[in-house]
Amino acid sequence: MMVPEQDEDSPADPDGPEDRLRRFATIWSRAVFPATATPLTRSEFERHLLSLARELKEALHARHFDAAPAHRVGAALVAAHCTDPDALGRTLGVVDSYLMLYCGTDDLPADESRARCSRLQHTLATGFAQALRERTLAEQESVARSALAARRDAEEALHATEVRFRAVFEGAAIGIGIADLEGRVLEVNDTLTQMFGGLETHVRSRRVGEWIHPEDSPQVCRLHGELVRGEREHFRIEKAFFRNDSTVLWTNLTVSLLRDAEGVPQYQLALMEDTTERRLLNLRLRYEATHDALTGLPNRTLFFERLDKTLAAGENARFGLCYLDLDGFKAINDSLGHSSGDRLLVEVADRLQSCATGSGQMVARLGGDEFVALTTGHTAQSEVADLASRILGVLATPIRLDGREFTVRGSIGIVEGPVAGRGAAEVLRSADITMYRAKAAGGNRFELADAEADARAITRHGLTTALPAALDRGEFFIEYQPLVHLHDGTVHGAEALVRWLHPQHGVLGPDRFIALAEHTGLIVPLGRWVLEQSVRQAMTWQRESPGGVFGGPMRVNVNLSPAQLHHPGLVADTVEVLERVGLPPSALCLEVTESALIGADEDLLKPLRQLAEMGVHIALDDFGTGYSNLANLRRLPVSVLKLDRSFTQGMQQHPADPVDLKIIEGIVSLAHSLDLAVTVEGVETGAQADHLRRLGCDTGQGWYYARPGPPDQLHVLSLVDAS
Repeated sequence: MMVPEQDEDSPADPDGPEDRLRRFATIWSRAVFPATATPLTRSEFERHLLSLARELKEALHARHFDAAPAHRVGAALVAAHCTDPDALGRTLGVVDSYLMLYCGTDDLPADESRARCSRLQHTLATGFAQALRERTLAEQESVARSALAARRDAEEALHATEVRFRAVFEGAAIGIGIADLEGRVLEVNDTLTQMFGGLETHVRSRRVGEWIHPEDSPQVCRLHGELVRGEREHFRIEKAFFRNDSTVLWTNLTVSLLRDAEGVPQYQLALMEDTTERRLLNLRLRYEATHDALTGLPNRTLFFERLDKTLAAGENARFGLCYLDLDGFKAINDSLGHSSGDRLLVEVADRLQSCATGSGQMVARLGGDEFVALTTGHTAQSEVADLASRILGVLATPIRLDGREFTVRGSIGIVEGPVAGRGAAEVLRSADITMYRAKAAGGNRFELADAEADARAITRHGLTTALPAALDRGEFFIEYQPLVHLHDGTVHGAEALVRWLHPQHGVLGPDRFIALAEHTGLIVPLGRWVLEQSVRQAMTWQRESPGGVFGGPMRVNVNLSPAQLHHPGLVADTVEVLERVGLPPSALCLEVTESALIGADEDLLKPLRQLAEMGVHIALDDFGTGYSNLANLRRLPVSVLKLDRSFTQGMQQHPADPVDLKIIEGIVSLAHSLDLAVTVEGVETGAQADHLRRLGCDTGQGWYYARPGPPDQLHVLSLVDAS
């Protein structure tokens, strides 16, 4: 496919967008005009292309991309008599080489611009093909009308004068042949002779039955038999013939029965339109529309056609699908550029193709670095795992690019089973979910689809998308679990625990949505809301018990996620809430997990130090699960250690595990030597509370005292303990 090169004396960057657009139209005109049969002059044709180029540019620049204008451009080319296959090829070459150069925009990332340009090319080709098909149908209708007219004229000529018949026969623009009812060819016109290679004797010496082609359907013989028996007057089909040189001639064939004056069948009249070039063009357009331009593999369109056909098979049929996503491909693109990334994808595609050589197997590229491999048949269950293993095996061999070797890894999700009751979208969604499970497990492996895992993933996705609106609709609420002094049983404070009252799933604990909130970034506004609600509640408690019914100043503990810890507005937000509500800083304790502070530098600890200097208490939550260096406690701005509930599990047996007791005793001793209070989570029995009190722990929290509940229950518990 050739496109004109840029003139050496033309500026690489014209003065303005309109000049660049005109330059693009000029290049397009130079490429396409020689291959057209348009009645327009060169300048008129260029002005016509300028308007089409403007549509492509506007589609490329559109904020919300829509490739439909390219469909209209393809149809407009056909309307302008650019119907030669080479005209489409040159157009696609010009768009591919020059559209982004002369009509591109800096407002879009390069990847997005290239993707849009590719979509515009495919849609233009589709529009061209559809318009050409409609034009062809119109021509076929015209041919049909001509055929009917020719048949009438031929019958009149046979019944009237040989001169009139010959005028029609020899002057027709379509191939015409006459044979007797036994199939012997009696007459052919010059047009038909040229269609078959130019030698009339090679055509006239043949019988109709000798022109059977392997692609002929059984219907052809049936229709022909009905015609020569006089059971039908004519039939029309698309039929292939072998020429004398063994090449294939494709035609639109109309065969009519000629009767004598008494109505007795006498001859067969064949009218042929040569459709070979049109068929080849359609096949080429079909290939381009169903295959990936970069790798040559079947694309998403062809893959879904094949998958739909597979899933529509009989009830006993089975299938296997491997959904592959390359691990770390973005890093290769970012480090070496997209050109090298494309070469790597081509190599990967070749290797994948070498794996799918069995019957009923195919490999396709869905886009980017995502590929699928499909296998069908009764042995699909055993073949699909073997296919996935072969894929991982061929990817293990390093690929050399620009003097460097890269080892490509991939994550594969496998869906396998009977086809009955399956839909293509459902199968691909399950494979996609399973692939991400393989990627989450470390990559370079395959996982088998699991219905329960799929359901959990779908639920997680639903919760993730519902989170932002849930905060706006007020679906979150807070429960409080008391913190009790172990030496006298008085309530020392309460930990605020956020809950989600989901419209479909009911009340959800933080383990169901906090990780999702952190992943989406919603944890920051959600955490700010929890902080404000908890501070307001603590202020309410202080107003309701000014005499200290709680056994001292009531403190509220609020959890901080790692994302909140890194947020630059943590200190300012906390100060603003405390000052607005009027709660003393000493009545607030922020809990940070031990794992979030492992290896923390001074920049991360700075906001915690600022809050601690203001009087806010900092608790090191889940202590004992992060394997941190105990010596680091000296530099952390914490005032409370919260021992993980795993420390209390050894106390459930009788007698209590002496090793666990020694460990807790050592931690408590170390904490007290550093002026840190010790709180223990997971206290579920009175025996555990007694052990912890004797070991010197300060505060307990757990179901032994109370489950998390509304704030008024905490007040009732305090009154009972105080009495």
